[in-house]
Amino acid sequence: METANDTSAPVLRPQSLLLAFFGNHFLGRQERCVYSGSIIDVLSRVGIGEQAVRSTLTRMVNRGLLWRQRQGRKMYFGLTPHAIRILQEGDRRIWKEGAVNEDWDGTWTLLGFSLPDSWQRQRHELRSKLVWSGFGALYSGLWIAPGRTDVSTAVAELGLTDHVKIFHGHADTGTDIDGMIKGSWDLDGIAVRYTSFHERWMAQTDIGADALGIRLRLVTEWLQVIRSDPRLPVQHLPASWPAQQAQETFRRVAAQTDASARRMADTILDTMPARPDA
Repeated sequence: METANDTSAPVLRPQSLLLAFFGNHFLGRQERCVYSGSIIDVLSRVGIGEQAVRSTLTRMVNRGLLWRQRQGRKMYFGLTPHAIRILQEGDRRIWKEGAVNEDWDGTWTLLGFSLPDSWQRQRHELRSKLVWSGFGALYSGLWIAPGRTDVSTAVAELGLTDHVKIFHGHADTGTDIDGMIKGSWDLDGIAVRYTSFHERWMAQTDIGADALGIRLRLVTEWLQVIRSDPRLPVQHLPASWPAQQAQETFRRVAAQTDASARRMADTILDTMPARPDA
């Protein structure tokens, strides 16, 4: 199966690939930073050109996701605390949580907000945070997520604490939870993403010579899929829900590429001790 040049593959943004790269190889190793040339080498394996990598690195520095330090004629990049928090959340979603919520206790988190009409940017940023955290829009200013979901830190980082109210509770016995879920989340769209992922990767049996590039695309694609999935309670999902099958495919290919990708990274990545204050 082709990966980097497969025209059926979803389009992956350079920043998403870069975050997956750092998550794969530097989360938990924040004491190291990596040479830009190494990053360019790795991302070229998934079809991202040098100029796109360099401009994305610059944008990520400006956004507080990466910092850089010079060593002679070389520029090295390391993770900021903000990026580490993002990657730790992604790591939890990818490796620690299952794609299907089988142990839901009936609790919902409700978040209400009211922002001035002129705050379009803040409204967009808040909604993006809520979607990432598994919320769906019950009404315009009232969002809901299964379980006890803590988004207080994300809300505070946006400076919106005074405009947001968060509650936890249970639905009344007369509430049509199945209908509420269908109205608040795009179940068909989520299911299509899982099915497409499974169909694309199920045939991946031969890792070949580039486990590093294959694993980078695999993890980035999987995170893109599960980012749209709030892990809704399995008892309120269709019997044919495809998340479990897609997850099994992801875990199989991830296991196949793990050791080889790590060996390749140890061989080709030029790293050095991090000096964030450099």
